[in-house]
Amino acid sequence: MAARLVFLGRLEDAAGSGEREVAPGPLAEVLARLDPALAVELLGERVRIALNGALVAEPGGVVLADGDELAFLPPVSGG
Repeated sequence: MAARLVFLGRLEDAAGSGEREVAPGPLAEVLARLDPALAVELLGERVRIALNGALVAEPGGVVLADGDELAFLPPVSGG
């Protein structure tokens, strides 16, 4: 099985799709297997991360398991 990354808003454009299946493991290792420019976007200061629907305060400790969903939420603008 695999874990799933979900890219929302402008991050979907940067990733080239809304989702991507990845091998489970520590977030740092998962991001290291992505395109470096995309990894930098995903680690942006204002990008929030949700693991299985719950916001993560400290992404450094995230370890993805089989079936996990990690969503990257960019800042939202609007009026």
